[in-house]
Amino acid sequence: MTQRFYAPSQYHLNLMGKTEREFAWTGQDFGPWQGGLRARFEELIGRLPEQKVPPHVEELEREETDDYVRMKIVFTAEECADVPGHLLVPKGVDGPLPAMVCVQGHNPGMHLSIGEARDEEGRQMLLGDRDFALQAVRNGFVALAIEQRCFGERAETLQEQRWEHGCLDAVFHSLMLGKTVAAERAWDVMCAVDLLQEQPEVDADRIACMGNSGGGTVTFYAACLDPRIKLAVPSCCFCTFADALMRIQHCGDNYVPGILRVAEMGELAGLIAPRKLIVVAGEKDDIFPIEGTRRAFATAQAIYEAAGCPGNIRLVVGPEGHRFYADPTWPHIVEMMD
Repeated sequence: MTQRFYAPSQYHLNLMGKTEREFAWTGQDFGPWQGGLRARFEELIGRLPEQKVPPHVEELEREETDDYVRMKIVFTAEECADVPGHLLVPKGVDGPLPAMVCVQGHNPGMHLSIGEARDEEGRQMLLGDRDFALQAVRNGFVALAIEQRCFGERAETLQEQRWEHGCLDAVFHSLMLGKTVAAERAWDVMCAVDLLQEQPEVDADRIACMGNSGGGTVTFYAACLDPRIKLAVPSCCFCTFADALMRIQHCGDNYVPGILRVAEMGELAGLIAPRKLIVVAGEKDDIFPIEGTRRAFATAQAIYEAAGCPGNIRLVVGPEGHRFYADPTWPHIVEMMD
């Protein structure tokens, strides 16, 4: 009987298996390989703004606790793109301090980073260690939790008809303009780094970024693009594209057009080397399978060895699913930032 191929995924998976990656890692000379990959990645992820606009930072509210001062702020990342955030500065810690940009994923918003749950969904999210900014100040970091485009206070509100999944309108619009939401969000992180470097309490040479799920993806891509991010901590997102994005339903904001013709995710980690990278994963994560994470990490590890910095990359695997794992991860963050 003749086999018929009707499902689009059959075609795409077959094509993926036959596609040669331009910058597949085979043990090349690291420097030229990294330089070539960087140029291609910056081309594919979409146009970044050619110049920065004045940030117009405004403080909206201030709260003091026994342990830290929290300022809710808003700053401008680019024309018609303002970014609300929570800036937390620990008390009683001698500076200048390391700083952490905190990026939530597909969830209610940045308020989770400061431990605020507004509904049952938020309470369940916090059980997965998503109060990133509070974790950071407890470990002696200045923390800046920013709201990602499409989530929380930056959700789409103007269109009369919107996709139920809040990212898809922005994903399709960005593609029409030769951009990607991934790049737009990474740009916001880069602008957050600008802001942190201006804070008197912050050591400008010790700025890190962390996030889970979609926030982890943005953390990873921002670190690929911005060498000022000295440590990236992507959680529950670092996995081969073949095992995750090409086989399991994901939001459109994860996708970079043409990337599989250039590099797999493990190879993209070479854009961060020799800077530091902590990959966090869940043993039972059902959308970023641990087998794919281990494959991507093995590639990244080989690249870090070729770059002469094998100690600058680590893998932390928690026993559960798609969440962050604070207890085993923070000792690595503190050590690597010191």
